[in-house]
Amino acid sequence: MTEKAHISLTRAQVREVDRRAIEECCIPGVVLMENAGRNAAAVIRGRLRRGGPVAIVCGRGNNGGDGFVIARHLSNAGIEVELFLACDPARLTGDAATHHRIVERMKLACRRFDTPPAIAAAAPELNRADVIVDAVLGTGFSGTVRSPLDLAIAAVNNAVGPFVAAIDLPSGLDCDTGLPSNATARADLTITFVARKAGFETPGASDYTGEIVVADIGAPPSLVRDVLSQG
Repeated sequence: MTEKAHISLTRAQVREVDRRAIEECCIPGVVLMENAGRNAAAVIRGRLRRGGPVAIVCGRGNNGGDGFVIARHLSNAGIEVELFLACDPARLTGDAATHHRIVERMKLACRRFDTPPAIAAAAPELNRADVIVDAVLGTGFSGTVRSPLDLAIAAVNNAVGPFVAAIDLPSGLDCDTGLPSNATARADLTITFVARKAGFETPGASDYTGEIVVADIGAPPSLVRDVLSQG
């Protein structure tokens, strides 16, 4: 944890760590996602002020998949959880779809949050949360946040009272440049995986990340060092 706090990874390096962990170390992607979500959930439990509830806003990529894992572990710990699904669940694929099926079978509370009317209707519910988890967009994002995800991010920012925890990086913040987009989540805490991201060092990025905690996904440290040495 201490060593990882002093290194930073670019978007390409993040992808390479994931690829090599899966292909060379034979760690299935679904296991990496499980490790990430479980460790993030542990950090979030330590930041609860009222014991819940926790609102988790999930996109359709791997960031959203992390959110589903977080929801399961918090629920298993007896914490009230509500999912806000910022995508059509039918469009979920891969590891994220696997973890979504699990929370479906668990019958965790879930609201659609993927159209302007749905976001407007559900957004007031965010205000009652102790913590909002931003799991909408991850390191793969660059450019402009499309509608309705921009509205979902705005709803997170406009919630009054909750502590906001971003997963890997605040949605809408560029991993490499650290620059905000047209819609960027403002977090009190960012739980980032493997290592800090290169963009976190950009002046002004901390206005969006808040405090940064590095969490493990189970990738061997030697692999991370190899990827860094390759530039």
